[in-house]
Order: sequence, then C-alpha cells, then structure tokens
Amino acid sequence: MNKKYKDIKTIRSSFPSILVLLLVYCFSGCTTDDTQTVARFTNLVMEDNFETEGAPNPQIWGYDIGTGVNGWGNQELQYYTSRPENVKVDNGFLLITARQESFENSQYTSARLLTKDLFEQQYGRFEARIRLPYGQGIWPAFWMLGADIDDNPWPAAGEIDIMEYRGQNPTVLIGSVHGPGYSAGEAISKEYILENDRFDTGFHVFGIEWGPEYINFYVDDVLYNQITPEDVTGTWVFNKPFYILMNLAVGGTFVGSPNAETVFPQTMLVDYVRVYEE
Repeated sequence: MNKKYKDIKTIRSSFPSILVLLLVYCFSGCTTDDTQTVARFTNLVMEDNFETEGAPNPQIWGYDIGTGVNGWGNQELQYYTSRPENVKVDNGFLLITARQESFENSQYTSARLLTKDLFEQQYGRFEARIRLPYGQGIWPAFWMLGADIDDNPWPAAGEIDIMEYRGQNPTVLIGSVHGPGYSAGEAISKEYILENDRFDTGFHVFGIEWGPEYINFYVDDVLYNQITPEDVTGTWVFNKPFYILMNLAVGGTFVGSPNAETVFPQTMLVDYVRVYEE
C-alpha cells in the first residue's frame, strides 16, 4: 500500500468526527463562503484513486476522440486522443496532458474522459482533487452532462460545470449550469477567487452537492454558490442522471488561443474522483 493510499484511508476513517465538528460550526452560523461540509451525502458509491499504472480504469472511463463538431462547439484547437502521451495514470495520479504537435490536421492534442454509459447518477456529492495547468488558451474542466443527451441534445439535456478555468487567470474559476434558455454565454455562473494563491501551484478539491431543488458549488469545502430552479431563466433540467467528464481543452471562445508565452506541455493532474449519495 503506497503512502498516498494510506493518507486517503486515514482521512476517510476520520471523516465522521470531522463532519460532526463542521456541522457544529455550521449550525453556529455557517453562511455562503464559510468553510463547511454538507452532511447529506455520505455514502461513497464511486471512487477512483488512480492506483493502477497505465490507462485509466475502463470500467469507469471512456474517451471522446477527435475534434468534434466545430471544435466541440467552442472552436477549440486540440485533437482529443486516448494515447498515453495525452492521458495516463502514473504514480497515483491521472495525467491529462495538452501538447503542441501536429496530429490529424490539428496543432494540439489532449484528452477528454467521460463516464457515459459506465457511471451515471442522479443527485449526490461529486468531487475531485486536482492541480490545474496554466497559460493563455489553456482550458481545463471537471463537469457533467445529462445522460439523455443522445435523445435530448444540448443544452436541453443540461450541463453542470463543477469547475472550469482560464489558464491565463490562475486565481479564478467558474461554476455554472447550462440548460434550455440559459446556455453558453447565458449560463448561470459564479466565479470563485482564490486569495493569495494560484490553482496551478497546488491541489484543490472541486465539488458540488446536488439535490432536487438545488446545486451547491464548493472549492475546498467552501460553499461559494447555490443555484436553484428560481435562479435559472428557463426549464430546470437537473432531476435525472448525469455523467462525469474531465478534459483539458486548448483555445476556443472561452479562453482564446495560446500565445507565444504559453508553455507546452500542460498537465491537469487529478488525485482522485469521488461520488457520494445519501
């Protein structure tokens, strides 16, 4: 058993006592932007600690391959692959790496993983511990799509962006929801600003807790936003199963293209992904 796994086991075994302390704190006056852990979702149902070297676990993760339609709808510049140069498990971490290289008529490569048809869930706590990359035109994301997307095309299927971030602004991330009437530039979003630190210099836990009438957004157990049906400007489409995606895009309308100062390769380093239910 490696040290990383032992540390995780230690944290997990102490979770109930930590939870009690945090609940006491919260009932004493916890508000948005206070450190807290919401206790509703405590039953661990999916976990990947990336302990087996090589390709990601095929029982959990599949891949999107290629450039998609119109750069996955965002004019992105990368070609997504499943090659170990772009995605692999190494030394207890998942590495998603964007490279500047000529490949299949694209100038950049990267990877996009998803749990579609492998793991899908309605409601719960979804979280990942990640160290983000940096640089102009670098666009990592940890997010979710409605599992009915093949029959109910985006944005009607719904999208939950647990974390997305512009690499040129390494202290700010964004949590959003997209649906019919509030997608793309009209998404319901809020920024989280990391004070006196950067997301590319250390690991942080990004998560949501999601129930029938709310989606709460967290960074390191700081609740920074809650979105409810009253907040959206269209139909609430978040009462059905969703699946998880993790990817590292290059360029596109959200971040712009890389420039001469953008350093490659860039790697999104994932320590774990966990999902809880009641």
